[in-house]
Amino acid sequence: MGGGGAPGETNILLWKRKAEMYLVAKCEESGGALRYAIVHPGGLLDKPGGERELLVGVDDALLDGDRRSVPRADVAAMIVELLKMDDETFQNVSFDLASREVGEGNGATRDYKKLLSGLNGKSANYQLPLNSPVPLP
Repeated sequence: MGGGGAPGETNILLWKRKAEMYLVAKCEESGGALRYAIVHPGGLLDKPGGERELLVGVDDALLDGDRRSVPRADVAAMIVELLKMDDETFQNVSFDLASREVGEGNGATRDYKKLLSGLNGKSANYQLPLNSPVPLP
């Protein structure tokens, strides 16, 4: 998250975005032989995983709320679940990940497909940020 900031303010995030754009382009050039799933976690917490409701969004939409962090273990669990999914709906996707506090919301996330279905087919817009001082592909 945070990759859509004003040019010059988030230089490291722009370089990460550039690497993601390269990965996406290479996967598209492969004609489907390569697939990607890019997870942009919020602030990483050293807290136990599997205890919180997870939240997904795209293009920093989660930054508009008050939940911007996620336990490292929950990020790892999300990546493992993505690797196990064979549904094309959850391939070639890039999204932000955060979590609620323990006890908030609907309890710990167990159904990752249902969670990702909330993206409604949306993925990060790699046309952002516009007018970047870092040359983007």
